[in-house]
Order: sequence, then structure tokens, then C-alpha cells
Amino acid sequence: MNGIVLMADPRVAAVPVRECGEALVDVRDDGRLLVDTREKADARGAFALLRSGVLSRLVRAQELLPPGLRLLFVEGYRPPSLQRHYFEEYADQLRALDPHRSAAEIHAAASRYVSPPDIAPHSAGAAVDLTLADAEGRELDLGTRMNADPEESEGACYTDADNITARARRHREILGAALTGAGLVNYPTEWWHWSYGDRYWALATGAPSAPYGPREVSGAAADEASGAAGGASAT
Repeated sequence: MNGIVLMADPRVAAVPVRECGEALVDVRDDGRLLVDTREKADARGAFALLRSGVLSRLVRAQELLPPGLRLLFVEGYRPPSLQRHYFEEYADQLRALDPHRSAAEIHAAASRYVSPPDIAPHSAGAAVDLTLADAEGRELDLGTRMNADPEESEGACYTDADNITARARRHREILGAALTGAGLVNYPTEWWHWSYGDRYWALATGAPSAPYGPREVSGAAADEASGAAGGASAT
């Protein structure tokens, strides 16, 4: 796939995790990022959790954007059980499309779009799905809807896809420059997925280990991290 390292690559799983214990925080409490909650109506707001170090880098990335543009946060933390459900569901779809593919091929192909549960950056609170918005909070055109899979988008979900408009390409470049400048790395099959501190980040940057590993967040813990923002609406 043109040299792209997929999440299923053994080199990703081989990166050691040295958990630093950094807290998960609710991005809504910080107040400096736009947060889209339209598709994330869970009462406890687990989707809005991120490691504090990731949030601080997103704030820095926003400062690097051109005037009049803002980051629009869509999803951060994802419980391991939900990650497993997403991965297995997508793998089943691929298997139905081509029943003759081997289990290893299905696993690798599924990882283009959903990370394998054991190494998923979202489950470590290290990854964020986000896009660009104007000063009024209106989403910009980045070529596909967020979470468009490779089949649906004919590969346009790939960050460097050439089957998007020049305007969408420019928006992706602006988003990428700001997030890269703040220390995050992109998963090249998903223009909206960026992370810091997870195994994929460590492999991409040459770090000897990942400071963030998968976290299990109970309902009570999610309530505590979300605080008063648990019932907040999209801004």
C-alpha cells in the first residue's frame, strides 16, 4: 500500500509500552477546542477524554492554524470493548466482500480503517479524530466525510489521496502542518486520525517506547473525568 505502515504491522505491536500514568481529562472542561457531540451522545462523555499531554498539544496545534480556523474535536478515548466491536464488525464486512481472503489478509485490511484492539491508540486516550472548522464552527471540506472507509470513499480517505479537490487538499495540508508542528502523527489511511504517545506514534517518531497504553475506564471514572461537562452540548 505504497509504503504505508498499517496498525496491524508487527513492528507496531513490538513497541514497548512504559505507561506514565498521565491522567485522562475532558476536552470540554478546557474550553479551548470546538467539540462536536452530535454522534457521541453517551451520558458519561467518554468520547471527550484524552490524555492531558495530547490535549495540550492540540491546543498548541490550534494556535498554529491560520487566523479564522479552529480544530473541531470529534472523538478521543474509546473503551477497548467498543474498539473490539468496531474492528470485528469491519472485518466481517471485508470477509463478506471476499470470502476467499485469508485471516491474516482480513486482519491487515481491517487495520486500514479500525485499529486492532490490542494496540488501538484511541483506547490509550492517545488518539483524536478531528477536522477543521471556520470561526463560526462550520466544518470545512476535507474531501470525504469523517470516518469514510476506503471502500466507500474509493481511497479518498487516505491522507495523501489524489482523488480529492485542490481545496480539500489545501485544507488537509493546513490541518497536517498544525498537528505535525505540535508533535502529533497521522495514520495515513485516515486524514482525520492523529495521535501522540501511543505505539504507532513511537514507531513513526523513533521513540524507544510508548508512554500511553490501553486504559479501562469504568463508568464512575468516566463520570469523574467528565465532571460537569457530562451533559454539555456541541459548541
